[in-house]
Amino acid sequence: MIRIKMIRNENKVFFNKLTSESVELGILLAIVGGFLDAYTFVGRGGVFANAQTGNVVLMGIEAATGEWGQVVLHAVPILAFMVGVVVAEMIKKLSMRMFIADFERAVLILETVVLFIVGFIPYTSPNIIVTVAVSFVSSVQISSFRKLVGSTYSTTMVTGNLRSATQEAYIAFTKKDEESARRTIRYSAINLSFLAGAILGGLLTSVIGVKAVWVAVVVLICSIILFNNECKSMDDVIEI
Repeated sequence: MIRIKMIRNENKVFFNKLTSESVELGILLAIVGGFLDAYTFVGRGGVFANAQTGNVVLMGIEAATGEWGQVVLHAVPILAFMVGVVVAEMIKKLSMRMFIADFERAVLILETVVLFIVGFIPYTSPNIIVTVAVSFVSSVQISSFRKLVGSTYSTTMVTGNLRSATQEAYIAFTKKDEESARRTIRYSAINLSFLAGAILGGLLTSVIGVKAVWVAVVVLICSIILFNNECKSMDDVIEI
């Protein structure tokens, strides 16, 4: 057993980084990502609030047929997504000035608050209000959580994760690479979590309605608790 002594500040940096890239947190956020896409598609006008590729394609198709009202409907979530990227960068800078220990935690809290409010917006309200809010939340999340144990990934879409999982699986099989095998398992866990979130989101939105989004809020609260618990586990001595 190796005992490594670290000062408290160094411990803080190490554990915060570990938490933001942990598989457990990635799984929870992927569940939220899949849930929100199903929620907006099933209950809020058939719009994908997370994956903007679908909205761009639909916007192009509608522009070609002259349905300009629908073009605007799909363009607004894209703009909200772009705003979310900017806000995420601002939070990173504000976290330093406002003495927030981890900007990732601030992002999780922001997501929780926005989605909690979304649960109060009835079906009678324009769907664009909800899709903009969810697109914004998705953008902030994807801009803040981009690493999974050192590897690039996404918690709000699976295309890149699926490619990475397949690539790592091929390397693991052909070269007997243990690290690639571990990456394959990690990516697969994220993809399956996203699928589970989508299934849950579709079912609950059909049954519960607008307030189904609060299930995603509960998952985010669990993420915040996990984040805090791991940060509080700091010690001046780390044993490996």
